Amino acid sequence: MAGIYIHIPFCKQACHYCDFHFSTSLKKKEELIQCLIQEIELRKEELQHKPVETIYFGGGTPSLLTIDELQLLIDVIYTNFELTETPEITLEANPDDLTLEKIVELSKSPVNRLSIGIQSFFEDDLKMMNRAHSAEESKKCLSLATQYFDNITIDLIYGIPNMSLEKWNDNLNIAFSFGVNHISSYALTVEPKTALDSFIQKGKYPSLDEALALEHFNHLIKRTEEEGFIQYEISNFGKPNYFSKHNTSYWQGKWYLGIGPSAHSFLGDQRSWNVSNNTKYIKVIQNNELPSTAETLSKIDMFNEYIMTGLRTIWGVSFNTIETEFGVEFLKHLKTTSQKFIDEGVLTVTSGAADDNLNNMGKLVTTQKGKFLADGIAAELFILN
Repeated sequence: MAGIYIHIPFCKQACHYCDFHFSTSLKKKEELIQCLIQEIELRKEELQHKPVETIYFGGGTPSLLTIDELQLLIDVIYTNFELTETPEITLEANPDDLTLEKIVELSKSPVNRLSIGIQSFFEDDLKMMNRAHSAEESKKCLSLATQYFDNITIDLIYGIPNMSLEKWNDNLNIAFSFGVNHISSYALTVEPKTALDSFIQKGKYPSLDEALALEHFNHLIKRTEEEGFIQYEISNFGKPNYFSKHNTSYWQGKWYLGIGPSAHSFLGDQRSWNVSNNTKYIKVIQNNELPSTAETLSKIDMFNEYIMTGLRTIWGVSFNTIETEFGVEFLKHLKTTSQKFIDEGVLTVTSGAADDNLNNMGKLVTTQKGKFLADGIAAELFILN
């Protein structure tokens, strides 16, 4: 099985915290869509006939595309790849784009999952982030979208300076009130060269508080569990049967093809990424070439990536997989380096799950105490080249 990601590099305005590749000018939208089509056709053999089970429109703001433009891209994928009977097709969308007319049109299209960038249900937070939508638009779009889509995820941001625990809890309660079955929630982070980074350096905005973010994170885990969600990845909470198939494929090491400027691809031991510039991307594609850089992953690279992704999920790191795919020395390294974290109570070893009867040595997983520290713990378990 495999997935296809399509990067739509356009936004109405720049969020202060965002460092993803996008342009606020839509002048080249039609030209770029034609190049996305051409890239899909150029790369149709790369998945080696693995059935495509997920298509994900990310960005940027994919909801800026018309229904006809989305349908065109989906049709080209169907023409050039083998797909499963009912692939998960996700569209990232901003609340201000989700009018009743747009939602109804989407519900009649092959898109069957919406990922809505709410971030916060409070106006002051949205203004601080420079979001294009209002708090009222967030609530209105969800009240409409939930009438036409069952599979909806929303994004929420926590760890915002001066956000009280009560306000964070209100955000969660509003989300639960709409009956959404999936929430992706991330701590506010300061990426270099973003507007938020500049504001903090100039003293125009308070520095982030890791203790506050941890408090919000722990409350998020508590409240989602009470509402029947499963934290299947550090930042992702889904009710049974509503986990993101596309994002899960990343964490489980499945192949995926990234189409569009800045998009990344993973094909076994090969990783590649496209140029993060719309003009350069268009120029190269129009010359019938691929605007990408590629690298071959070493066994150590693949081991480190498995540790990083595994510790972020409920599936953990299988000792059996380590021994089978990487060898006894890698297993010995992992068991030795992980022991101190087991002693500290941030990692634990569980027995094999019922769906993994080959895992006779158990799995290494993060504990509740260790979840917030998962990336740092993983880095300590890496093998350095």
